[in-house]
Amino acid sequence: MRAIWKGAVSFGLVSIAVKLYSATEEKDIRFHQVHRTDGGRIKYQRTCSIDGEVVGYDDIAKGYDIGGGEMVILTDEDFADLPLTTSRAIDVLEFVPADEIDPILFAKAYYLEPEGQAAKPYVLLRDALQDADRVAIVKIALRQREQLATLRVHEGVLVLNTMLWPDEVRTPEFGFLDEDIETRPAELAMASSLIDSMAGSFKADEFTDNYRAALQEVIDAKVEGREVVQPEEAEEAPAAAIDLMAALKASVERAKKARGEEPAPASAPKKKAAPAKKAAPAKKASPAKKTTPAKKAVKKSA
Repeated sequence: MRAIWKGAVSFGLVSIAVKLYSATEEKDIRFHQVHRTDGGRIKYQRTCSIDGEVVGYDDIAKGYDIGGGEMVILTDEDFADLPLTTSRAIDVLEFVPADEIDPILFAKAYYLEPEGQAAKPYVLLRDALQDADRVAIVKIALRQREQLATLRVHEGVLVLNTMLWPDEVRTPEFGFLDEDIETRPAELAMASSLIDSMAGSFKADEFTDNYRAALQEVIDAKVEGREVVQPEEAEEAPAAAIDLMAALKASVERAKKARGEEPAPASAPKKKAAPAKKAAPAKKASPAKKTTPAKKAVKKSA
């Protein structure tokens, strides 16, 4: 891995020199746009929409559209004057319980590696975070932008998770939230039963990207000049049921079947019990007859 940022974690009066690495990578299969007939790569030119001229990188600036066809142009000098006080520091602001942070705020994850003689204070901060069962709220400047982030421990390494600012999370405004929708206790109980029947422990390595694997098979087959083996079709989902309870019951039975459990037998309507009859006296068992071996036929002499 290649470090994308170098700086220090500012922890009170302690400064911990660190390197920043991307903790994740996308595994999507990437394609190039090519000419269908000869496979030549498609190139694009940066042209000005006003004079139609091709523009070089040195003549490209950032523009902010203020509406009405007007554009405010910002240059590198304008950005250089911005007060990014955390340009080379990760400032710890406070320590909070991890469950107080909504996961919707998390953006991207980075590994922190201690640099030089910073291993001991690095390990000290790591162990202290684990003992306190808290995460650090920090600020960091990445790519000319100040970002809110957290520091937490993952597999013995400090991980920095950049976060969205609160005003970047949209408020859900949907009509059904204003409706008075009630659920019946029986429906809620059946839904809970479905959750219980599908409960498990999350193990990330048990899940795979089936689409990516199938796409890679298509590519490999084209490279090797062989036929593509079609993957087995997934089981079709059942048609939507009108009765919610019926759909929930069917889902529970399906989940149990997938786990190898025997589905519960259908309950038949109870019949009225017939009056009990008097038991007939038991017959005495007759003694077993002894079986004698068959005698051989003897011929009489004349």
